[in-house]
Amino acid sequence: MSFYDFSCSDSGGQMVSMGDYAGQVLLVVNVASECGFTQQYDALEVIYQRYKDRGFSVLAFPCNQFGGQEPGDNAQILNFCRSKFKVSFPVFAKLDVNGEDTDPLFSFLKQEARGLMHTRAIKWNFTKFLLNRSGSVVKRFSPATSPEDLSGIIESLL
Repeated sequence: MSFYDFSCSDSGGQMVSMGDYAGQVLLVVNVASECGFTQQYDALEVIYQRYKDRGFSVLAFPCNQFGGQEPGDNAQILNFCRSKFKVSFPVFAKLDVNGEDTDPLFSFLKQEARGLMHTRAIKWNFTKFLLNRSGSVVKRFSPATSPEDLSGIIESLL
């Protein structure tokens, strides 16, 4: 399977094929509105704006599995992202990234790039997966990694 074989619901409930992003460099991030890392939305928007015209996108996937830090429904989450952080990149429907109900896309991502000490589980909100233009996972980054710190590697993939 490839990243492009998956589909996920957007915040409005419409299914979106990841194939729609074929040929782009992608940063896939599990996000939350009430997390200590939530301020990273600003940096995610900065790198999105910097590189979007060169074939780059950020794909945000809200998740409520870490400390209940994403309690809102999809409409509330999207409104929060747009009004507070002026996010213009795609924000998808809330999903699970760990456990029995893990979304298949995140099962795939975790299989392709393991975390610290080779674990598959995502440890917290704002874990990032960087994919090249072919849809291959290049690297997984911890929540503590600032999106701005990824500029060099993103540049190298564009």
